[in-house]
Amino acid sequence: MSDTMNAAATSRSGEEAPDLVIITGMSGAGRTEAIHTFEDLGYFCVDNLPARLLPSLLDLADSPEGKSTHRRIATVCDARNRDFFSSLETELDRLTEAGIDYRVVFLDAADEKLIARYKSSRRRHPLCDDGMTIVQGIQRERSLLFNLRESAWVVIDTTDMLPQQLRAQLKSLFSTKEERKGLAVTVYSFGFKHGAPLDADIVIDVRFLPNPYYDPELRHLTGLDPAVRDYVMCRSETEEFQKRWRALLDCVMPGYVAEGKQQLAIAVGCTGGQHRSVALAEATGDYLKSRGYRVSIAHRDLSLAETEKAAK
Repeated sequence: MSDTMNAAATSRSGEEAPDLVIITGMSGAGRTEAIHTFEDLGYFCVDNLPARLLPSLLDLADSPEGKSTHRRIATVCDARNRDFFSSLETELDRLTEAGIDYRVVFLDAADEKLIARYKSSRRRHPLCDDGMTIVQGIQRERSLLFNLRESAWVVIDTTDMLPQQLRAQLKSLFSTKEERKGLAVTVYSFGFKHGAPLDADIVIDVRFLPNPYYDPELRHLTGLDPAVRDYVMCRSETEEFQKRWRALLDCVMPGYVAEGKQQLAIAVGCTGGQHRSVALAEATGDYLKSRGYRVSIAHRDLSLAETEKAAK
């Protein structure tokens, strides 16, 4: 065991020990989104760290500067470093022998989803040598990661997750007690013509409201634009809906909190996911924020309109 590791073990105990999280898993399963989430949580973050440098990272945490600012550390260790498979398990064993606490977060996804993500990004899989397919690279990586996955503190399957859902799950696991107060809510808009959501706890259909799409001056805008927002929100139908929708939320939200639910996804849908659903998802998120909930707002299909225009 290295002198640095021995010294680290001697100096870390109880509440003085840094909170060390090691993010790893399958390439394309969401590690970049994960490290950004830990940054938001106030962790000192290092991406693409060679495993053999873990002791140096802990040494930094024990420096005078580190003790005041770097007590919560998150790092990504993955297959982009070719020494990853040969050294990470060894370094983790050394941490354990030294009595240094750490948690491994393993991100995984179904092979077909990983393939689709790599095709979309047009990036080369880090384990694909010349002549190998993406499928072969994924199979090779999955085989090499088997033991690490089995020993991980938590395995998160991101196959059907939106980025904000991964963020919400990580925050529910790693936020401090103060940060955990309240239910983490994700409100997102979507268009039914692009597929109904599979991951929402509550789905509300607002296609009964008048559609700004049929107004030539509003068609090219979205629910984030004031003209569309006013068109949707300043109507008697919407005002009546808002009263009843908010009453329903006021009824069910305390129940979710009482049941200990950590995260909740609310999907607001219209035809194309551009106008009505966007405006009402924003309004729903703002209302829940005013009621003291931690809310993230997203728009699943907002970018598809530009894609469709370009295709034409």
